[in-house]
Amino acid sequence: MKRQDGRANDALRPVTLERGTNPYAEGSCLVRMGGTLVVCTATVENHPPPWRRGSGLGWVTAEYAMLPRATTERTRRERNGPGGRTSEIQRLIGRSLRAAMKTFAFGERTIRVDCDVLQADGGTRTAAITGGAVALADACAWMEQKFDTANPFDRLVAAVSVGVVNGEEMLDLCYAEDKTADVDANIVQVEPDRFVEVQGTGENDTFDRSQLDSLLDLATGGIASLFAEQRKALR
Repeated sequence: MKRQDGRANDALRPVTLERGTNPYAEGSCLVRMGGTLVVCTATVENHPPPWRRGSGLGWVTAEYAMLPRATTERTRRERNGPGGRTSEIQRLIGRSLRAAMKTFAFGERTIRVDCDVLQADGGTRTAAITGGAVALADACAWMEQKFDTANPFDRLVAAVSVGVVNGEEMLDLCYAEDKTADVDANIVQVEPDRFVEVQGTGENDTFDRSQLDSLLDLATGGIASLFAEQRKALR
């Protein structure tokens, strides 16, 4: 099967990570993966979540939103708080970014990473994690200088989608592939090769252990390339 953009099954879409795109945020990154475009901004707030108060420790959290015309048809804004899908995605992003931290002993502060989807063509949550890690790294470096503390950032974290489409295992699904996939999964890793999360679902078919292994191999190869792009952006 030939993919609609001509890629090999084990190829990522073109990736760009533009660091420092928001001059007001302590860390920011504009990430493009093919037709998916997400702006990630990291803000350092001088207060922790209520349940952290008095602990001397900080926290890292994430918020996720999609602009109304990020997709082919307009979607309504979530004015009354995030819906179920949005909540699940931002919890995933938050868990993933916290895995990049060495310590939360950076004072009673919150690093809030906002991931806003400007254009969606599949893999928005994985792009948000990959770009959010760059924004988080810069926010942690900013804190190190601002407050003269040790940098709490430890290691890169990145994510990619994989799936089985028409019987073939594929890396980094675009929307057209994702919506017809028999199996799809989102894989998150911290550098060099530890898994944070493996979210796999048989959408229209089941899958066996050998297919799962093939999908994980595809994902780890793609994520290794994303780590290289993150390092290049952060230099």
